[in-house]
Amino acid sequence: AFQPQQHPHAGRKVLTGSMAKSKFEYVRNFETDDTCLRNCYIVVRLDGRNFHKSHKFTKPNDNRALGLMTRSARSVIEELEDIVIAYGQSDEFSFVFKRTSTWFKRRASKLMTHVASQFSSSFVFYWKEYFGEQPLLYPPGFDGRVVLYPSNRNLIDYLSWRQADCHINNLYNTVFWTLVQKGGLTTVQAEDRLKGTLAADKNEILFSEFDINYNNESALHRKGTTLIWEKRDETVTKRMKRPNEEEKDVVVTRSRRKVEAYHCDIIGDQFWEEHPDILEDDNC
Repeated sequence: AFQPQQHPHAGRKVLTGSMAKSKFEYVRNFETDDTCLRNCYIVVRLDGRNFHKSHKFTKPNDNRALGLMTRSARSVIEELEDIVIAYGQSDEFSFVFKRTSTWFKRRASKLMTHVASQFSSSFVFYWKEYFGEQPLLYPPGFDGRVVLYPSNRNLIDYLSWRQADCHINNLYNTVFWTLVQKGGLTTVQAEDRLKGTLAADKNEILFSEFDINYNNESALHRKGTTLIWEKRDETVTKRMKRPNEEEKDVVVTRSRRKVEAYHCDIIGDQFWEEHPDILEDDNC
């Protein structure tokens, strides 16, 4: 009678751990050690790729897209609680892991890919909440990089740089699209008009020609979005029954950490003085 051939390891105890190595195990030696230096803030910055293609976003700012970016960033922070602050503007977002974080053994590739994948999937997942029936026409992509900052001053300067970039870009885009949409210029003419202009010149064009005070424009557009953890007291009513007593409603207050959004200046000292828990002591 035909007897099926038995696997050579059938019936034997399979070795685990360091004993269970094959001859192919050596390929792990080709992996690069990308452990991030200790005692440094780990910043993962994401940038959208081909972001404005085809979707006809409102110019100069589309609040739906900005809202979706922030919702996606919130999803990342809630998933990776060692992120102490995030800052976003336009199609970019920076996530700051605390100095003492040991998530993914501080491996740069793991941190970056997890942030990028969580952000991208959240962008697709929440798209309909912000764009309704307008379809997502192609899979969105975000490239990422990891940068380490050893001191509080370095980190604040990095975030200040990104907010200064937000201001520069938004002022230009606001004037550019005002010249096109309200001034009747072509995009080429608007670009020529703005060549060599300084911030004061752009503000003057907005004010003198269109009666627009740039400082009155939305803080979301001028300052970007800063996300941080904050403790919030929540009051809920619970139905409770104590021994030898009738069941009754009891008010319970509990403290919970929530991700809060700010559209404010983070270049000056005020923000950091009002939120001292974000930064860790440089002397630790």
